[in-house]
Amino acid sequence: QVQLLESGGGSVQSGGSLRLSCTFSGFTGRPYCLAWFRQAPGKQREEREGVAAIGSNGITTYADSVKGLFTISQDRAANTMLLQMNGLKPDDTGMYYCAADVSRAYCSYTRFSPRYFDNWGQGTQVTVSS
Repeated sequence: QVQLLESGGGSVQSGGSLRLSCTFSGFTGRPYCLAWFRQAPGKQREEREGVAAIGSNGITTYADSVKGLFTISQDRAANTMLLQMNGLKPDDTGMYYCAADVSRAYCSYTRFSPRYFDNWGQGTQVTVSS
C-alpha cells in the first residue's frame, strides 16, 4: 500500500524559504514519478497545480513559475522527497501535496496533470505573507 506523508509547511514572509519533505513507502523496487502539487485557497482538488516532479530515473521537472527558485530532490535511502522553496511569494500560498504514480520511472507524460496520480498525501500548509 502506497503511503505518503508531508511535513515542513509553515508561515513565512515574502522572500523567505521553506523546505517540504515527503516520506514515502509501499512501492520499493517499482518505478515511480513523485510530484508536488499545490492547491490555492478557494480552488478545488481538480485545480491543483503541479509544482515540481522527480522520477525514479532522477530526472526533474519544474513548473515555469518556480524554475530557479524551487529545487526538488530525493533521498532513496531514507525514502524521502524534498522540496526546497526559496524566494517565496504570496502567490505560493496554499496546501502542498505529495503525489505518486508508480507505473513509470519518468514524469514527462503527466504534464503536471493531477489525474495521472492515484496516490496522495494529506498535505501541508504553506502561507506566505507580504
